[in-house]
This record gives sequence, structure tokens and C-alpha cells, in this order.
Amino acid sequence: MHKMCVMGVRTSWRTVADGEFFCPDCGGDRNYLRRTGQRRLTVLGVPVLSRGATGPVLECSACHGHFGLDALDHPTTVRFSAMLRDAVHTITLALLAAGGTSSRAVRATAVDTVRAAGFADCSEDQLLTLLAALAADTGLPPRSSAALTGGHCGHHGLDPCGTALAIELHESLEPLAPHLARAGRESLLLQGARIALADGSYTPAEREALTTVGSALMLRPGDTDRLLAAARTPS
Repeated sequence: MHKMCVMGVRTSWRTVADGEFFCPDCGGDRNYLRRTGQRRLTVLGVPVLSRGATGPVLECSACHGHFGLDALDHPTTVRFSAMLRDAVHTITLALLAAGGTSSRAVRATAVDTVRAAGFADCSEDQLLTLLAALAADTGLPPRSSAALTGGHCGHHGLDPCGTALAIELHESLEPLAPHLARAGRESLLLQGARIALADGSYTPAEREALTTVGSALMLRPGDTDRLLAAARTPS
């Protein structure tokens, strides 16, 4: 004879929100239900006594797996792609602001880099307009030789334009860095290096900009120096 399950614990789930996330089990973007539960002791399948609350959890609408709320920390594929495009765009602006606007080769490389990242309609005029807007916000023109991370710019003293871009780099790159493999973080730094080297060796300002990029990407200073030296060596 089959044994009858007399007592057990059953969870009643209630949906409190929904959205889209990157499902760890499916390996892609999926819809989720955010659910809270109430555990109850059952006798012969009948709930008789509360055993407390459980959750909240995220339930994947595809595989029905349950995950902690920290699963939302991983960006969706769509969000990750946007973060990557924005990172390349911000790095490019930082290198142009560090003195690249005076070189046709640097400007052309900058445009090619941004287009390859996903902004297919990007133009030189658009990039220069963004730099001009940033300069207007800070009250100074983009400098050609001051350090990006707050160095001095002639008689102006502390460079607000460079400091603003340094902040933008950290805000754009730091949330992205944990979701990139080391090779991906290095690739972003090298894209910036190629822009800087389009017209010759690094200027001090370009070097400072790239050092800031490496720091925001959570690369060790020694690794950043090694990569920048390697980028300067013809293959």
C-alpha cells in the first residue's frame, strides 16, 4: 500500500511586482514575478498552522526557477549592451577633451570607435558639439594639456571640464566593470589608447585620461601601464 503523507509544509505565493531580468538558469533576458510567500503546516493537505513568511524571490516566467533579489544586480542583455556603448562613448569624449580635437587622425579614429560600439550615426560634429556643451557647463574650453583628474590648466587653476569627465568615466565604467571579464575591461582601455595614439605618442593629458579609465575599470596600475606600453608598440 502507498503511504499517505499526513503532515507537510506548503508555501502559498503572492505576486507583488514584475519586470525583466537576466535569468541565471535560462542564460538570457526573461520576465519575472517578484513574489512573497506564506509557509503553512498542512495536515492531510489542509493548511492548519502558519509557519511564517518566506521570500521575497524572483520567479522566472520561463523556467519557473526562484532566485534572490540580487539577481537584479546583473544587467539584462539589452541594458548591458547600452552600458557598453555608453562606456566607449565616454572614453572617447575624455580622450578628445584631453587634446585630441586638434588632430584630424584622432578625430577620425574617435568617430570610428564610437560607430563600431553601436552608435552608427555618430559624426565628428556630434562629438565636438558634446564637448562644446560640456565646456559651456563648466565655463572653460576643453583643455589640451591639463590632467583629466583635476590637474592645472594654465591660469584657470583646477580644470572643471577635466574633472567633470573624470566623474563621468567613473560613473559610466565602475558599474560595468564587475560584469566584464578582464579581457573585456582591457579591450575598453585599449580602444582609448588607439584613439590617443592616432597622432603619435601619448600626451601627458591623454596618459592621465587613460590612467583614469584603467582605474574606473578596476585594472591594477601596473596592468594599465603594461597595456598602454603594449599599445604603443607596433604589432
